[in-house]
Amino acid sequence: MELSPKEKNRLQSQYGEWALITGASSGIGLELAKQLASAGFHLIIHGRQADKLAEAEKQIQAIAPIQIKTVTCDVSEAAGIDRLILSAQGLDIGLLVVSAGYGTSGNFIDSSLHTEINMLRVNCEALLSLTHYYSQQFVRQKRGGIILMSSMVAFQGTPYAANYAATKAYVQNLAEGLAAELKPYGVDILAAAPGPVMSGFSKRANMNMSLSLTPAQVGVPILKALGRQTTVLPGLLTKLLVYALRTVPRWGKVKIMEKVMGGMTEHQRT
Repeated sequence: MELSPKEKNRLQSQYGEWALITGASSGIGLELAKQLASAGFHLIIHGRQADKLAEAEKQIQAIAPIQIKTVTCDVSEAAGIDRLILSAQGLDIGLLVVSAGYGTSGNFIDSSLHTEINMLRVNCEALLSLTHYYSQQFVRQKRGGIILMSSMVAFQGTPYAANYAATKAYVQNLAEGLAAELKPYGVDILAAAPGPVMSGFSKRANMNMSLSLTPAQVGVPILKALGRQTTVLPGLLTKLLVYALRTVPRWGKVKIMEKVMGGMTEHQRT
């Protein structure tokens, strides 16, 4: 999928000329970086691994002759957040995409507490820090956009991915609240809540996902929703999965997710 010329112009006029994207070395973050490059945005792209980030830079640079700054750091650490913010000093940042994040799965009592806390720092604390900083900057500018990566698991408890789903519930609620707070100041907040996406996520989370979307299927719908919606369910599969649960009571949703996630993580418990 590609953005139409009309959408590219809309994004540039509302949020140009620079975008900062965390987690841009793979998956949805990389796809959004490519789409924004095609729309003429200059980019600051972030990742944890220098080699993967360098490869991502090559892919993006092949799309359009834009300026790209790469920042390799760990956003679970305060020093990483500071480094990322300092890298953007003096640049006209109009769009923030917080795509960095990861998941864990399996029995919560068998998980590593260190890993679970680190995920909380990446998915929530780092996202909060960057959102707070750029919300203030965008309010001063009287324009800006922030895309936060939620998930379809944000709308109910999810057995065998309990802490991960809880981090995404935090993101979803933060985005919904801030969207209302910041709208009067010309700042748009979007929660992007995709279903399963084929990327490095499933490998790191140790999950078997037989049915999933590709990053290319969700990138354009996310960008098209920015400034028009508070939450977007990108991709047909996401809509089918979420809408199918709409009329089910919350306890029923939890039971359904228990079966779904149980199947994806069964190999961990056998």
